[in-house]
Amino acid sequence: MDWGNVTAEDLIDALREVDWSSPPRPLSEFFSKFTVPRSSCKWNSRLKCNLYYYRTNYFLLIIFVLGLAFLRRPLAIVAALLTALSIAILNDSFAGTFSEKVSRTVRQFSPHLAAKMRPPLTPVIRGRPSAKRAIFICGRPRWVFVFIFSSVSFFLWFVSCGLLTVLWALAFGMLATLLHASFRTPNLKARLNTFREEFRAVWRNYSEL
Repeated sequence: MDWGNVTAEDLIDALREVDWSSPPRPLSEFFSKFTVPRSSCKWNSRLKCNLYYYRTNYFLLIIFVLGLAFLRRPLAIVAALLTALSIAILNDSFAGTFSEKVSRTVRQFSPHLAAKMRPPLTPVIRGRPSAKRAIFICGRPRWVFVFIFSSVSFFLWFVSCGLLTVLWALAFGMLATLLHASFRTPNLKARLNTFREEFRAVWRNYSEL
């Protein structure tokens, strides 16, 4: 897979659609081999490949940095968890799993309420589902939950007086992610994994025809 031809929009779409439950890569592999990219094209390709392949490690790294920054502020830790949940919901796989677990919990206490939380039927165009399928959580559009969790987390950041701290923590986490993705040499496993994901995407599009 030629990551040099992958645009930022394609990378964001791939991160949004990939399976969220994939475990992080081992630390021995994560901190294995670092080299300086020989050109800007090599750096661009390496950056995109590593961001996709080590996505779970980078996500946990940023959450870890936020947790360390607010270790003595419980409200800020809750805000960090809600911020992480808001970001995770942007992933299609996680949103579906989150909706299923919440609906299952509600169904145990109120079956009538759970029936109202069913998502609307997917529109069908010429005998097949639309390409851009809307994601619903508990019968509501995904952006509603992203907005709610983001608003609550921002309020908690403000109440805990940690806005400046969170900016520094996020900047440090993003900088560490950028440096690692820029200098971590993509190994053979990463290249094979991207080819496998590319095949799955092509097969998924073929099966929807």
